[in-house]
Amino acid sequence: MKRLTTLALIAGLCTVVGLFLSSGLEDVAAAVVSAGWGALIVVAARAFAVAWAGLGWFVIFPKDTRPTLGSSVTLRFVREGINTLLPVAQVGGDFVAARLLTKRGVPGGIAGASMFVDLMTQAVTQFLFTVAGVALLIHLAGDGPIVRTVAGGLALAAPALGAFYLIQRRSGHKVIQALVGRFAGSREWQALGAIDVLYASLKRLYGNRARVAGGMGIHLVGWLIGTIEVYVALHFMGYPVSIVEAVVIESLAQAVRGAAFAVPGALGAQEGGLIALCAIFGIPAEAALALSLVKRLADLLVGVPGLFAWHALEGSPTADANGDEAGSRTETGLRRDVLVPVPAYGLANDFAPARATRADTDLGELKKCA
Repeated sequence: MKRLTTLALIAGLCTVVGLFLSSGLEDVAAAVVSAGWGALIVVAARAFAVAWAGLGWFVIFPKDTRPTLGSSVTLRFVREGINTLLPVAQVGGDFVAARLLTKRGVPGGIAGASMFVDLMTQAVTQFLFTVAGVALLIHLAGDGPIVRTVAGGLALAAPALGAFYLIQRRSGHKVIQALVGRFAGSREWQALGAIDVLYASLKRLYGNRARVAGGMGIHLVGWLIGTIEVYVALHFMGYPVSIVEAVVIESLAQAVRGAAFAVPGALGAQEGGLIALCAIFGIPAEAALALSLVKRLADLLVGVPGLFAWHALEGSPTADANGDEAGSRTETGLRRDVLVPVPAYGLANDFAPARATRADTDLGELKKCA
């Protein structure tokens, strides 16, 4: 897998270099400079969009296990930094953030399930955003090679989305249990317990349709917020587009990035996609490449703080559900070290509080006897 990622990275870099050389480095640089203050507006819009996505993640949690909004937003920046700046196929940050949630007192099963549900709501809303972009493109420019290519991608994405949802439901539970039962060996009971907890949490989250619908609505608005990046950057460069045209460019460019998930940072894919999409509206290649550079500047300036936050959170003390440190003292005066969550979404993490409560009760009874 690492070798494949390395090859994809090399291919992406070669594509980027070729596109920039063919478009003229001086022309691209001039277009970037012409963006001026617009680049800072793009960075601000990206930061707001990431924070907004954190709200979309926050609303799907049950109230009794919900982290603070600040934690959800901070960890959403962590996800963004890892997924955009590190070679992790654009999903590694989601698993890291779910694990970090357990350090904030969220039960492991809920943390893992929330990550899957949030990814599902993002994927569904991106699909709808892309469908809207294709419909608008047909309205503006009629049928063409780009429309047919994206439509073919949507035809492949629809069953993939359905499969991703089904594997999170009862049928997927049975399949994964069968696979783990075949390969888990002597630790089978632990793995099966972890899977049971995860799927029970998934059932609980999906069972509240209002929360899931709320998350989808927030993420759908978030995709529209991303349109500001295209609209502002091109206007400052001297290539004004309408909001509808900006929606077309942003929605289909995001679809290209999603299809190139195996390439770190979608290198080459984003640049080529923007060149093709901008050409539909008469925007030259150097301006399209400059738009890509401005977007990558936003990746960097928003993603790097997320990486620093990741480093800080990894070294921070673990907190319980009330925000207290895991090493705080119980009513018996003993340290609650047993509440430190393990970095997994499974049995030990979800049932540890029950063991701690039982231990405190036993000690209280012994105290009475004394």
